[in-house]
Amino acid sequence: MVDKTYPATEAQRATGDWNPFWTSLEKLDPDYLEAFLQFRSVPQNGPLDQKTKELIFIAINVATTHLWPSGARRHMANALEAGATKEEILEVIQLTSIMGIHSMTMGVPILLEEVEKLKTTG
Repeated sequence: MVDKTYPATEAQRATGDWNPFWTSLEKLDPDYLEAFLQFRSVPQNGPLDQKTKELIFIAINVATTHLWPSGARRHMANALEAGATKEEILEVIQLTSIMGIHSMTMGVPILLEEVEKLKTTG
């Protein structure tokens, strides 16, 4: 039996931006996870700085059509580390809430938790 390799999975893991859910999915079906990560991979070496990219990822994750708390949390932490302010992240959530208030009800509590976490660790 030949061991399969999963380059998209390993590349994502190497970025340090790993969704803990993916570990469970990898155990259940590593082929699916690899296909999913290949599908969602978009080159991130363009002109936008990391802070801007993270703010966009936050908008995607808090959008009422997505509502992905673990992604929102991960990208809020990344944005704060990249120099975003609480006010900038809040404005992103507010602008996204135009699609529906659920962006605020999910996003704001996560933002407050991540700001506090950064205060205690950073």
